[in-house]
Amino acid sequence: VFAPGAEFGSAKRWPAAYFGQLALSVRQLMEQAQIVLLGSVKDQPVAAEIVKWAPAAISLAGSTSLADAIALIAQADAVVSNDSGLLHIASALNRPVVALYGPTDPGHAPPFSDIATSIYLNLSCAPCRQRECPLKHHKCMRDMLPEQVWQALRPMLPKIS
Repeated sequence: VFAPGAEFGSAKRWPAAYFGQLALSVRQLMEQAQIVLLGSVKDQPVAAEIVKWAPAAISLAGSTSLADAIALIAQADAVVSNDSGLLHIASALNRPVVALYGPTDPGHAPPFSDIATSIYLNLSCAPCRQRECPLKHHKCMRDMLPEQVWQALRPMLPKIS
C-alpha cells in the first residue's frame, strides 16, 4: 500500500513521480506485486499521476471508506506513506512501514510498528511544520530519492522463492 496524500498540506507530500518510480522498482523485483494507492478524494489527482508512472498501480483514492482502507492496510505486506493518518493506522495495525517525513519531526509521532523505517533528511530548514514550503524548494521531500526509499522498503517485502 502506498499512501501518497497528506491532509496537512503539500509540504508533507513526497513527489508523485517518486511514488511512481518506487512502484516500478517493486514491480521489477516482484512482477505479481499489487500496489494499491489509498487516500481521500483530495488525493485522486496525485494518485492518477502515480498511475501514469506505474500503470499497474491501482488507485483506490477516494473510493474506499475508512473501514475499507483499514482492511486493505491490515492485509498489506508493507506500507509506504507520507506523515499522515494512514501512516498511523498502518503503525497501529503493526504493518511494516516506511514513513516519509519532511516538514515534520519523526521523533514527534513516529511509527510504532515492529518493522518500521522513518526517512527524514534532517535539513537545516526542517522541521518547519508548515503546510507549504516557506522557502519554495521543498528539499525535505524532493531530496528524498526513490532509491533511498526503495532500499528501506525492499527488506520488508516477502522473499521471492
